[in-house]
Amino acid sequence: MRQYSADLTPPWKKPQPAPEVPADPGLVVEEPGTGFCGAVTGCEAGTVTLEDRFGKRRVFPLEPRGFLLEGRVVTLVKPSPGPVRPSRTASGSVAVPGARARVARAGRIYVEGRHDAELVEKVWGDDLRIEGVVVEYLEGVDDLPSIVSAFAPGPDARLGVLVDHLVPGSKEWRIAQAVTSEHALVVGHPYIDVWEAVKPASVGIAAWPRVPRGQDWKTGVCRALGWPENTGAAWQHILGRVRSYKDLEPELLGRVEELIDFVTAPADDG
Repeated sequence: MRQYSADLTPPWKKPQPAPEVPADPGLVVEEPGTGFCGAVTGCEAGTVTLEDRFGKRRVFPLEPRGFLLEGRVVTLVKPSPGPVRPSRTASGSVAVPGARARVARAGRIYVEGRHDAELVEKVWGDDLRIEGVVVEYLEGVDDLPSIVSAFAPGPDARLGVLVDHLVPGSKEWRIAQAVTSEHALVVGHPYIDVWEAVKPASVGIAAWPRVPRGQDWKTGVCRALGWPENTGAAWQHILGRVRSYKDLEPELLGRVEELIDFVTAPADDG
């Protein structure tokens, strides 16, 4: 016995497949059921958002044959993702996906204290690992001449040093002048402590307080801001508010970048 299809609609009366059109932002279409005409502003979760010329927005489902494009029936589909924008490290450099840490160079960067080292690691850590640069801390600059002498900087083992509160005529400045050479670079920022190199707004304060001479600066800051006089806890709070280079003052950013460039520069064979 012959089987008949339940669908008796003649083929010429069946709706033909409509062309699929990506719902790219700015595409102007009309939803025929409501007559709403507008430009695509978003497409997600099976819906498309249109905005008309008066700024009114409406959300419609992405259904087959659901829209008119220049009078033609079309099926809007979610657009394919565009090129992935390169992500960036905390320092603002283009991230290198899957990059492995380079074997440590002979060259080094020294900073004055543990807080300085932790801040440099948080912002420049990814860059330093790719370049194979190790950061160590001095706990002050008084021993810098003996450290530089023992390190014996050379063309293949450059030494960069970051010093707090490096101002002309200061003790730190005189030490820096004494150890600077073709293969040893000492730079500094003007801040009393690296805490000050974090922008006040990032920490949630109006400004870093002025601490009278003779007082421990970090303790004085905690006292002036009404924080518990626990400098370790205060630093963890400050460091936790640093997300990227944008949270740091330019005077520190430029100096660290200068040291990284110096230490990683190729040796001059000439």
